[in-house]
Amino acid sequence: MICFQCQQNALPVTESESTLGRRAALGKTLLAASCGVVGWSASFSPASGFTNTVVDDLSPKLALDKLYEGNRRFAAGMPLAENRDMTRVRELAEGQRPFAAFLGCADSRVPIEIVFDQGFGDLFVTRIAGNVASSENIGSLEFGTQVLGARVLYVLGHTECGAVRATMQGNEVPGQISGLFQHIRPAVRTAGGDVNLAVKNNVQNQARLLAEASPVIARLVRQGDLIIAGGVYDLKTGIVSAINVEV
Repeated sequence: MICFQCQQNALPVTESESTLGRRAALGKTLLAASCGVVGWSASFSPASGFTNTVVDDLSPKLALDKLYEGNRRFAAGMPLAENRDMTRVRELAEGQRPFAAFLGCADSRVPIEIVFDQGFGDLFVTRIAGNVASSENIGSLEFGTQVLGARVLYVLGHTECGAVRATMQGNEVPGQISGLFQHIRPAVRTAGGDVNLAVKNNVQNQARLLAEASPVIARLVRQGDLIIAGGVYDLKTGIVSAINVEV
């Protein structure tokens, strides 16, 4: 039996995805196989009848403005905290239409929905230490943008990032943690030992990689259906400072 939710969350496997690398294609194939979904159509409706008029009426720029307005409320201690009750949960049971997708750090001090004063179903969030654009995250963000229709793809770093600092120190570490370092080193090389400058550089690098490594995301940007943006969250003030990502 194929579950409805698995059908929504399965990613298409096509020849063009070879540009993302064998690992990404294999991961998507396994995901499709595990859900019993093969030959998933790229034209699949993201909501299967579910609509969100708020998102439908948002341009990419207005969606980005909505994020920054929410962060200003949060940092000022006056959040609306909307869409965080069981009524909203029940509304979303049939589908989702988030207005923004995120590549953020896994740090527990940066809960993205709260930082931007959003609730259930508003944001499609992927999180990984160092907010690096791994092939797996790129695949997820393709789903959040092309299929679910997010208007903004946002890369969010934060001050004093542990993954960036560890990369800068270059010490031997246990397990697979060091696998993240290769993604962050280019930002560290140009930071002159300044952790927070490396954080900023890393946001710019990962945003650029999202635009260059994914033909799906690049096309959405080119068509004007998506904005790629970036910023750094200040752990002390709660403010997200926008960064010019130049993609």
